[in-house]
Amino acid sequence: MKFRTWIITSTAVALAAVMGCGKAGTQPAAGTADVAAKEGASSEAGHIHDGWWCTEHGVPEDICGLCSSKVAAEMQKKGDWCKEHDRPESQCFLCHPELEAKFAAQYEAKYGKKPPKREG
Repeated sequence: MKFRTWIITSTAVALAAVMGCGKAGTQPAAGTADVAAKEGASSEAGHIHDGWWCTEHGVPEDICGLCSSKVAAEMQKKGDWCKEHDRPESQCFLCHPELEAKFAAQYEAKYGKKPPKREG
């Protein structure tokens, strides 16, 4: 009986290890969500870009320089770029925390409530 118990336990442990490796393989690598978001890839980043508001970055989606490479290129061309934080200066909440309130006011004017908490 001891041998049979050992076989069952070993099989269960091996199966759990294999299942754990399979699950780990489905997770995105660290830092790839930001890259995918910058390139406008919605499904890979887990962020859908079809709404009016970018909940990830706290600005209207059509002007989000972190989600849209096209918007980012336009902002850079205009000189509206924070080189330190790699985002539009006009959307850099790190250098200009007061901008967050400006964009939140736009959301409140449209929806009559505070915007969802930023993810990033």
